[in-house]
Amino acid sequence: MEDYKRKYEEWLNNPFFDEATRAELLAISGDEKEIEDRFYKDLEFGTAGLRGVIGAGTNRMNFYIIRKATGGLANYINKQHKAAPAVAIAYDSRHMSPEFAKEAALVLAGNGIKAYLFESLRPTPQLSFAVRELKCIAGINITASHNPPAYNGYKVYWEDGAQITPPHDIGIMDEVRAVTDYSAVKILDEESAISEGLLEIIGKDIDDLYINTLKEQVLHPEAIAEMAKDIKIVYTPLHGTGNVPVRRVLKELGFENVFVVPKQEKPDGDFPTVSYPNPETAEAFTLGLKLAKEVDADLILATDPDADRLGVYVKDGMGEYHVLTGNMSGCLLADYEIAQRKAVKGLPEDGYLVKTIVTSNLARAIADYYKIECKEVLTGFKYIGQQILLSEQTGKGTYLFGFEESYGCLIGTYARDKDAVSASMALCEAAAYYKLPKGHSNGMTLWEAMCNIYNTLGWYLEDVYSITLEGIEGAKQMQKLMEAFKVNPPLAFGVDKVLRIRDYKKGEISDCETQAVSPTGLPKSDVLYYDLDDDGWVCVRPSGTEPKVKVYFGVRGNSAAEAKEKSAAIKAAVLKEVDGILKD
Repeated sequence: MEDYKRKYEEWLNNPFFDEATRAELLAISGDEKEIEDRFYKDLEFGTAGLRGVIGAGTNRMNFYIIRKATGGLANYINKQHKAAPAVAIAYDSRHMSPEFAKEAALVLAGNGIKAYLFESLRPTPQLSFAVRELKCIAGINITASHNPPAYNGYKVYWEDGAQITPPHDIGIMDEVRAVTDYSAVKILDEESAISEGLLEIIGKDIDDLYINTLKEQVLHPEAIAEMAKDIKIVYTPLHGTGNVPVRRVLKELGFENVFVVPKQEKPDGDFPTVSYPNPETAEAFTLGLKLAKEVDADLILATDPDADRLGVYVKDGMGEYHVLTGNMSGCLLADYEIAQRKAVKGLPEDGYLVKTIVTSNLARAIADYYKIECKEVLTGFKYIGQQILLSEQTGKGTYLFGFEESYGCLIGTYARDKDAVSASMALCEAAAYYKLPKGHSNGMTLWEAMCNIYNTLGWYLEDVYSITLEGIEGAKQMQKLMEAFKVNPPLAFGVDKVLRIRDYKKGEISDCETQAVSPTGLPKSDVLYYDLDDDGWVCVRPSGTEPKVKVYFGVRGNSAAEAKEKSAAIKAAVLKEVDGILKD
């Protein structure tokens, strides 16, 4: 009998597993493909935690997988020998999120670790904030971010408020793998956990602290006071956690004209108005754009289900709406925050901006313009958080702004994950500032402010292409694709010559002309990056959370038209390269 069949029979017949689980598995009896997919592997606890389809099986999100993950985390925490360790737990609007969050809390309690559990759904950045505010050793967030409705996930944070990085990620993964007997995981009942002081429900106090901290990040309250009544904002939480905090912070700052998309206002794990609750997609804005045209809104904001990513449309002076990609909104906010901090407070000599390797090179151009350092890190906001921690530990460097292309940024250091709530607030502040009829901005729209950056620094344009490769065969194809790029690296993409190849798994940068090899200076990761002529680039990496290989690329042109032409040419060359490998 094959291994996946043995695991299926074990789950089906072992009385330890509950009746609902056995009934679900009995219903797929005879469906070999489904049984194989559910049991051919254990849902992998990686550096981003867990993410998978909800259901029974070792390759699914369910109570037993939550127990295993939390049991391993608890073992790791207890080996840190910290007095009275505590963990903060939050969750989003997805199916089973409240139940999984409580299960994790009770496993922690069973292992003598106090759990601070939010009373209801909260955004990811607030969990990061709570970890620091409550002086927890770790945090857990039950969320699958912007994945389809069938998914849920489990993210782990460490005491600095960022998602786990080395050495803690490796240590926790080892402990989770060491849990092989589900029945051996210790768990306490809810009543006992509360009476023993190992479970505390939290809410309003942390909410108030979080919102007040966000408001402290505002640079131009006088611009908001003068212009807030003239700014019209359409907002959609996409059925997720952003509805309450985004509306609250905007209201408390004085923005009166906030119109929430009615059909997307309430939390709903089915995400009934979208097939994919992702603010990176045009579909997410269909209802928001309709409402914006009705009320003549200046900008449209959409947060993903756990409110760490923000999608944006802005209106130009002619009344047309333009989408801002994550790179665009990140650069617009970076320029605003750095320029206005310089004007209001002055810039520190050791100030820096942080971007990930797949984020627009316009970020580096902005940093150069303001004469600050631009630090580059691996993909994943936790590495941006790591830079903030390093500055705190060494006393060197002042964090000014950090963002990644996947629609996430952080203003301030109160949290260590991307925050769509504060980004929403900051964009509305910027809209008010730029709309002032006199002074620096002369009544600009956000779109005009974006175009000003391009006209000053160059027209940078980025794109990403995802190749979905699911199941066992997909995993093999993914490996084949990455190996082909390594063994036979392209020396050009179309007419654009490759200048340098960065192999982050090897930790090496190879100069294609001189053959010189230098270190990347970053942790090892399965990522390939190609520096091209004129600030162009291509990057190939497997997704850390989905069965996909992502191909990113960016160009710089002297005009919008030139940038589009160069981008289309590179995309065609990249797709030709990929298709050739997969069809071989």
